[in-house]
Amino acid sequence: MKTIERKNLLPFVLVTSLFLLWGLANNMTDTLLAAFKRIMDMSDTQTSLIQFAFYGSYFCFALPAALFIRKKSYKAGVILGLLLYALGAILFYPAAKTESYLFYLIAIYIMAGGCSVLETTANPYILSMGSPETATRRLNIAQSFNPIGSILGILMSKYFILDNISLYSVSGTYATLGLMLLAILVVMLFARMPLGRDDGRMYSVRASFRRLFANRLYRRGVVAQFFYVGAQIGVWSFTIRIVMQELNTLESEASTIYLVSIIGFCLSRFIYTWLMKWVAPARLLAFGGILSTLMALTVVFTAGTGWLMVIALILISVFMSLMFPTIYGIAMENVALSEHPEDSKIGASALIMAILGGALLTPLQGMLSDATDIHTSYVVPAVCFVVVTAYAFYARRQGDTLR
Repeated sequence: MKTIERKNLLPFVLVTSLFLLWGLANNMTDTLLAAFKRIMDMSDTQTSLIQFAFYGSYFCFALPAALFIRKKSYKAGVILGLLLYALGAILFYPAAKTESYLFYLIAIYIMAGGCSVLETTANPYILSMGSPETATRRLNIAQSFNPIGSILGILMSKYFILDNISLYSVSGTYATLGLMLLAILVVMLFARMPLGRDDGRMYSVRASFRRLFANRLYRRGVVAQFFYVGAQIGVWSFTIRIVMQELNTLESEASTIYLVSIIGFCLSRFIYTWLMKWVAPARLLAFGGILSTLMALTVVFTAGTGWLMVIALILISVFMSLMFPTIYGIAMENVALSEHPEDSKIGASALIMAILGGALLTPLQGMLSDATDIHTSYVVPAVCFVVVTAYAFYARRQGDTLR
């Protein structure tokens, strides 16, 4: 059975390009914690408010985005998402003029809202482009381009922000990105893409949520996604800081280790996707969860060992790379094959809302870092990976055999 049918190839390519765009925003934002700590002399807890604004916005925009694309179309969701993304990025420039941290947080909130709309739109769109039996593999292919955007985001941060840290290096980079996004928006506006509207019947949102909540595999998938995103954002948000401390280096040099982590994340996701031809996604998810937990604990207990700790830090990214699309795919495939596949758009929004884990658990890790030390704070992602591993074993017991 083909993963991508010929008739859906062009729409698949266009929508997959969006995965790169929000990957770029996510990982540029991760580097801002180190930048603002230097510029404004902040604590780890204060800098983590950047992630609170970014992933809190994801939570707030996800459900309205689902309702919007349900009423309009997938293409309308793409246009709205790009518009908000561009607006938030351009607002970085007046934020530099005012030198206001609050203004920056507002700009980040709007930009992330656009990313939330794009992600809420693109994930179910990709799932719909073919057979439900190949949906998880198809989503992993699309998601494999997300870390490519992450790599570009880190390179932009490294050479345009961290090499010469100032408010204007931060704002100029983001404002330029905003102008580029407006150009992409124009291309998408005139591109031929299936609208992806509902079939015209009226569905009750309340009834959809009630059915989704009763679906144990889906419900537990939302919980697992919450903890996974909290782990991922926590690991990456403090990578530059912990490497600076461990290797006694500056932000620009430490960002190279962050870049290596993202490259490993990207390559391993392609490997995981290839392995899904023969190994059930839930089995691979359990494998990645166990090893990610072990690597996070290694970071906790190997402070002062230099490269041993840094290698363990990099390997977390390698082992966790399949988690987001695989949790998403397992949960949503279960919905798509149910008696009410129309619940998929609302279901997608709840899985995106689970990104709230990055908003709540990253500040928790920051507070633990301020209270103890940055190595000990990696207990937080270790616990999160345990939750993901438990979900993987639950999915296996439910007989997940997606290929």
